[in-house]
Order: sequence, then structure tokens, then C-alpha cells
Amino acid sequence: MDARIDDLESRYAYQEAAIEELTQRVMQQQNEIDALTAQIEYMKTLLRDMAPSAVVPMEEETPPPHY
Repeated sequence: MDARIDDLESRYAYQEAAIEELTQRVMQQQNEIDALTAQIEYMKTLLRDMAPSAVVPMEEETPPPHY
């Protein structure tokens, strides 16, 4: 009976350690995901600012050919 209790306590301790390790890893991955998401948003902003606009300013607009 004592051996079974010792075995269960040992398994419980191992499971606690494994769960704590997994929790830490998930938190680390979430931090990495958050950082990468922020970088992607920054890059999207840079690309959007660098892309030429399809709309020409009025002072650069040429009149249509029938004028």
C-alpha cells in the first residue's frame, strides 16, 4: 500500500513539473507571437506608406483628350 502511495505521489510530482514546464513554454510562445504580430503590423504600415497611390493629385492631373 505504501509503495502505491509513493508511486502516485511520484507521478503527481512529475505531472506538476511537466505542467509547469508546458505553461512556461506556452507563455513564451505567446510572447513570441505577440512580438511577431507587432512586427507584421509595422511592416504592413511601412509597405502601405511606401506604395504609390493610384490617385494622382489634382495639380498633376492631365485634362481628358476632349478638352
